Amino acid sequence: MSKIKRVVIVGGTHGNELTGIYLVKKFERSPHLIQRSSFESLTLIANPRAYAIGKRYVDTDLNRCFLRQDLENPNLSNYETQQAKIIYQTFGAQGSQQADFVIDLHTSTANMGLSIILGNENLLNIQLAAYLTSINPKVKVLYSTNKNQHRPHLDSICEFGCTLEVGAVAQNILNAALFQETEEIVHAILDYLEAYNQGNTPAVKDTLNVYHSIQTIDYPRNELGEIQAMIHPQLQFRDYQPLHPGEPIFLTFEGKEILYKGDSTVYPVFINEAAYYEKGIAMCITQLTHKNIT
Repeated sequence: MSKIKRVVIVGGTHGNELTGIYLVKKFERSPHLIQRSSFESLTLIANPRAYAIGKRYVDTDLNRCFLRQDLENPNLSNYETQQAKIIYQTFGAQGSQQADFVIDLHTSTANMGLSIILGNENLLNIQLAAYLTSINPKVKVLYSTNKNQHRPHLDSICEFGCTLEVGAVAQNILNAALFQETEEIVHAILDYLEAYNQGNTPAVKDTLNVYHSIQTIDYPRNELGEIQAMIHPQLQFRDYQPLHPGEPIFLTFEGKEILYKGDSTVYPVFINEAAYYEKGIAMCITQLTHKNIT
């Protein structure tokens, strides 16, 4: 694999997720913190207009605007689709400042802890994830890969990169502990890429625990689309914990339990994520697998 020449650290893909925004602002004030000898590090506030009004987005979710057919569609002209085109034309393939690695910083109202989300299974991404879990056991690795399907997310603009999702933290709120932990992971990523360029990456274990997203589950709704049940108290904040068939996942307003009807143990994530109510997602279901990284 060729060396990494340019890394882009992105905050504010969603304008109400402040950790990434203020971390990028810190790096812009003190750029020496993110510079390494073998590559250039740049920063980006991806959705400044949404940040200015304290909302996730202005017209549409920016982190769903990076499908190639959308980037090439001249009829898509709202603010976020235009912003996606600018970002891709700058940092994407053949861009004016083409990125070799993207770190997209996000926060979640779900109890995601410290999650590294990988959109592909490139060896560099996998080995980096394995390294991060080796230096910080709290780090979880989530695959959002789908074979033969393109991804609409910002970190898909180049071959190598990841999304860093931390939580739980409310929208438009800063949490000092999560801010510091996010910064530590960013520095660890940059240090690893520096070692990679120099040909001396640290050894890691042969296998990596990976949570592979397989489906989403919506809230029970009536014929008007109104939610009819809440996340069950036994499931709330239990992201990455095993969910067995027959265990409760929802509780109706009348107090009736709704059980998980799957036929195997799964591991829900993004449980009760505030931003996903509009997307019809109560949780994402994952399978725990053990990835061979050698």
